[in-house]
Amino acid sequence: MKKIIVFLLCLTVSANFLFAQDIERNVKERLTDYFNKYTATAKISTPKLNSFEINYDRKTIAIYASESFAYQPFRPETVENVYNQVKELLPGPVHYYQLTIYADGKPIEDLVPNFYRNKKKDKERLSLNIDYKGAPWVKNISRPNEISRGLQNRHIAIWQSHGNYFKNDKNEWGWQRPRLFCTTEDMFTQSFVLPYVIPMLENAGAIVYTPRERDTQKNEIIVDNDTPNASLYLEVGSKKANWTNAPVRGFAQKKTIYKEGENPFTDGTCRFIPTERKKKKNKDQVFAEWVPTLPATGKYAVYVSYQTLPNSVSDAKYLVFHNGGVTEFKVNQKIGGGTWVYLGTFEFDKGNNDYGMVVLSNESSEHGVVCADAVRFGGGMGNIARGGRTSGLPRYLEGARYSAQWAGMPYEVYAGRKGENDYTDDINTRSNAINYLSGSSVYNPQQSGLGIPLEMTMALHSDAGCSKTDELIGSLGIYTTDFNNGKLNAGTDRYVSRDLADILLTQIQKDIYSSYSIPWTRRSMWNRNYSETRLPATPSTIIELLSHQNFADMQLGHDPNFKFTVGRAIYKGILQFITSQHDKEYIVQPLPVSNFAIQFGKKKNTLELSWKGEDDPQEPTARPREYIVYTRIGYGGFDNGTLVSKTSHTVKIEPGLVYSFKVTAVNRGGESFPSEILSAYKAKREQEKVIIINGFDRISGPAIINTSDRAGFDLSQDPGVPYISNISFCGAQTGFDRTQAGKEGKGSLGHSGNELEGMKIAGNTFDYPFIHGKAIQAAGKYSFVSCSDEAVENGLVTLEDYPVVDYILGLEKEDPANKAYYKTFSSAMQRIMTSYCQSGGNLFVSGAYVGSDMSGTQGNREFTEKILKYGYQSSLTDKSSNQIKGLGRTITIPRLPNENSYAVPAADCIVPVDTAFPVFTYAPGNQSAGIAYKGNYRTFVLGFPFESIQSEADRATIMAGILGFFTQK
Repeated sequence: MKKIIVFLLCLTVSANFLFAQDIERNVKERLTDYFNKYTATAKISTPKLNSFEINYDRKTIAIYASESFAYQPFRPETVENVYNQVKELLPGPVHYYQLTIYADGKPIEDLVPNFYRNKKKDKERLSLNIDYKGAPWVKNISRPNEISRGLQNRHIAIWQSHGNYFKNDKNEWGWQRPRLFCTTEDMFTQSFVLPYVIPMLENAGAIVYTPRERDTQKNEIIVDNDTPNASLYLEVGSKKANWTNAPVRGFAQKKTIYKEGENPFTDGTCRFIPTERKKKKNKDQVFAEWVPTLPATGKYAVYVSYQTLPNSVSDAKYLVFHNGGVTEFKVNQKIGGGTWVYLGTFEFDKGNNDYGMVVLSNESSEHGVVCADAVRFGGGMGNIARGGRTSGLPRYLEGARYSAQWAGMPYEVYAGRKGENDYTDDINTRSNAINYLSGSSVYNPQQSGLGIPLEMTMALHSDAGCSKTDELIGSLGIYTTDFNNGKLNAGTDRYVSRDLADILLTQIQKDIYSSYSIPWTRRSMWNRNYSETRLPATPSTIIELLSHQNFADMQLGHDPNFKFTVGRAIYKGILQFITSQHDKEYIVQPLPVSNFAIQFGKKKNTLELSWKGEDDPQEPTARPREYIVYTRIGYGGFDNGTLVSKTSHTVKIEPGLVYSFKVTAVNRGGESFPSEILSAYKAKREQEKVIIINGFDRISGPAIINTSDRAGFDLSQDPGVPYISNISFCGAQTGFDRTQAGKEGKGSLGHSGNELEGMKIAGNTFDYPFIHGKAIQAAGKYSFVSCSDEAVENGLVTLEDYPVVDYILGLEKEDPANKAYYKTFSSAMQRIMTSYCQSGGNLFVSGAYVGSDMSGTQGNREFTEKILKYGYQSSLTDKSSNQIKGLGRTITIPRLPNENSYAVPAADCIVPVDTAFPVFTYAPGNQSAGIAYKGNYRTFVLGFPFESIQSEADRATIMAGILGFFTQK
């Protein structure tokens, strides 16, 4: 009997074993097939089934997918779909078992970022109980708007890939990445971060630190108590308080070139003084004053320095006197001592004067001391010698290793390899510098440092890789979890860095698609061991935005409109991440205003400014709430702005002065980018009025070559039109052979020269009504106002109200490769100008493409020939001469990229029609460069931009001649 029972038991076990084997074989086949055929929500390598475990007792199944399955973004709906799909394919006996699907060591539901969850948030990845409560490092007290739902008082670290460095093995300086498609990654990512990402974050109220130099000003002047040089350092004390040497070392610039390991922040002294409560005006004012002697007029970043002392205060009062007035800052000297502290970038005049300086008061609401050390004006040239010589480049083009040394960082921060491997040191410096700054803060309590509460880092890179079929490579994200036991220094789960990468990639893809209707490629999210994501003490990610080696990516990458879109996407992603970390609501800063116009007011000596706020269809919160009007007088700088609640503003002016204005939109999330700059002037003895229309809105990348065998960018045909300026070009492309795609070195597709490195190429400043207006002012009896072209097209300005119209077209032209519409004369503008001319008006038009851009259709040609009285002959592509003759003068315009004014690579040769006559010719070919027509109305048209005439005296004389032609009987 026992034998029978044992036999039956064995038979049952054996049957169960065979049954289980059969089920598991079935499950494995189905799961393997599922993952092989899986369609991901990102471009990832095909995922695979690694293993699975069935627990028959607990009725559970654990499925382990390959690492690549985690490369895609997960959302609650994605997770639900995957579980439903897998559940459906499981065989009957295990169909209702409890499923858990793992990828990257986590259940896939745990890979959904907190930001996209409605419930069950992972508190281990949040910063709900980790927040900085103290005063911000720097606060602009003069900012007229309050930000309450942006990034106010948040401290963020951003950096842009690589930078010029010393190659120890070759004993030479060079780039970390190859020169391709007119740029190198070391320069290319700068053109996203500096003009777009950082300003947008700062407009949202953030304090942004970047371990590479941020100022593109090549001059650098340091004013210090130890070494004032040709500048002035001044101290004033009182009966109660006097300046004395602090008990710690400070900055001194005792040499122009620094060697490895030398620290200028330990070479001198610093000064300190007890604080006092706010005093009555002009009564015993106590301050330190730094007055620089600047080599040139221009924009300079202002950096201050101090040492943090035991009783330092958190509200040290700094005043920056600049061309636009005075801007006040409060600096928290309890943190950030012994390094450069960025305040802002301002316009200053050449030389020294009492309206160009920095003042530190001892006024404070706290009982303690303020400390004064060196103040730096401008980014400067690299001054760290390696191998016996410096890079010879502006500091902003160098790697973080050298900026860190100049910023007083300890040797171990930037030279872990003891000077033997600058490449590795530079990579590590980016993170080490941030950790040194954030050490001793709530976000990095385990490490000693300067106490700056930097709470996240992002590195923007471009990647390698190419498609020979012109497919987009797209964006990749990187994060690291396998370090420090999976924790960041504040105790947060390192998977929060995946959340950051996911949010940024999602926003980038979404915004590019909405702006360009392009299915931008979203690549993987890698959990890998990269220094820039492993070392930071706080959440961190690398975003490989696109491939600098891929022609399709770079066609977009060089376009300033694309840079704006990406910059705004990155800003929005960071906003979403940080606010979700602290469970706060957010509002997105508005888009720039449109339809800006200035007209003379009804009251004497007043101007009426008007504009329209723009809604963002992608961001319902980004609605304008108020506006800021910034004012500039003459050649000065812009003031701190005036907050207004409506879309119009009345300004009282003084006759005889040229006033300029720009407008931004604001809401509780921050401030938009500015409008174009418009100018106005009331003549003391006015006889006529002129309205200037700014029709030069174009910004664009360089000319594109795209044939079956050649691809790239032709800087000689058209270097493009940068937004303000371009710091990303290394030189002209020389390799155009498509068959050499993916290679490096001479002859490879995209291979480029180095002749433009270090040049800050001038672009569209959106400030040309001022240049035209100054020439009108010089004529003596003309008042003028100005407006945007859309304000005219939309009927907000009536041209018939003005005897003379000056239409600025600059480098405006329609370009099929550019999504934005930049037609010289839109259909609406043609109708309006036809009506204006037929009413007896006087029309002055200038632009490089006034002929070529209007030659494509019969309707456009009829407008230029029958109304404006000129025809298109050809484009002047020969750049051997920049001379133009007319009105008894020989003038010059810039033909090649330069730092002073935008280049005119191909001005138009236009010829007179009907009774019009030539007034300017290009030398030496004698082609017609400008025409004038006198009939029932008058026109004066130049085939080159008036504002590109290099001499101010020439512009004044020519404008006087044009106005005289219009007004003579």
